[in-house]
Amino acid sequence: MKLPLEGFRVIDLSRTLAGPYTTMLLADMGADVIKVEEPKSGDESRRFTPPKWNEESCYFLSANRNKRGITVNLKSPEGVEIVKQLVKDADVVIENFRTGTIEKLGLGYEVLKEINPKLVFCSISGFGRTGPDKDKAGYDVLLQAISGLMSITGTEEEPAKAGMSIADLSTGTFAAFSIVSALMGVQRNDVGQYLDVSLLDCQVALLNHMATGYMANGTYPKRMGTAHASLVPYSGFHAKDAIVVVAVANDGLWKKFCQALEWHDLGSDERYTLNYNRVQYREELESLISERFSQLDSADIIERLESFGVPCGKIQNIEEVMTSPQVIAREMMVEIEHPNIPDLKVPAFPVKFSETPPTVRYAPPLLGEHTNDVLQDLGYTEETIKELRAREVI
Repeated sequence: MKLPLEGFRVIDLSRTLAGPYTTMLLADMGADVIKVEEPKSGDESRRFTPPKWNEESCYFLSANRNKRGITVNLKSPEGVEIVKQLVKDADVVIENFRTGTIEKLGLGYEVLKEINPKLVFCSISGFGRTGPDKDKAGYDVLLQAISGLMSITGTEEEPAKAGMSIADLSTGTFAAFSIVSALMGVQRNDVGQYLDVSLLDCQVALLNHMATGYMANGTYPKRMGTAHASLVPYSGFHAKDAIVVVAVANDGLWKKFCQALEWHDLGSDERYTLNYNRVQYREELESLISERFSQLDSADIIERLESFGVPCGKIQNIEEVMTSPQVIAREMMVEIEHPNIPDLKVPAFPVKFSETPPTVRYAPPLLGEHTNDVLQDLGYTEETIKELRAREVI
């Protein structure tokens, strides 16, 4: 069977992470993604090191599989013309330049929709293409701070950023979903549209119940480390050898929690019977649990809790995750043949499709790897391609 997006073409003018992650998700689903990079420097993420693998940036490798890569100087008239030729048969264009830049290059939505009225044009930026901050540059750590995410992450004493580039990655996910939705709209309405995707907007959306709670009572969520404002115990506790996270999400699990650990004194204490009361006595109860956990091995705690169906697990490092039997069983690392990295592995597409599972068709492209092939498909002759290369158009 064909992959869901097979037959759709995406022209990817984006770089770094949010945009490339968007197009990688589309490419995994079968879209023909043509990644356009600057001839000499390429995507900035090619130089985001460490970490690197055989001199290749892991940052770039993780977000650019299944794409064909070409190099085009967008500041040259001939380079702009190449993109316009590509747009004629494309379904999607995605870019993440600073506000106004793509229009100055002569490749804005108003220009390209005249060439292809069914085009879905996606712009990704830090703050969106409207509003007083539209001209500001946006980076993941900055948006984690400005969006409020950082204010609720970390300990009471110190805010912290998320360990991964959550602003970029979640924006890429929202963007991919929106592009696919817009493509369905094209099929129904026979007209394309412009998508304005902002890292700020996507992070505000992720505030979810935190934002609703503030609107309800005007109070700010506290930074609580691994703890939860509404549930106790729902946090990480230090065992002898590791931190074990327990998720006692209701009163029934609290009973099982106490039974599993044979803490009958806590289980029979009326102050802790209901979650509402456990929240009121949080400090006292968490102190008791911490003291008792510190006397036990993590494996013993987990075995006993799991035998009673209490959700729990230790905080794992990356190695432990990669070698986890569950992660291996779910095939969450995919092998890719790469000319410079024989054993390249990257995280796989996370959703399992029963009939049309995502496949790996291309390794993350070398800079300009497919330029000749793509231009020849557009009708450019070998002589013209050599001339364009000599003039640094490609």
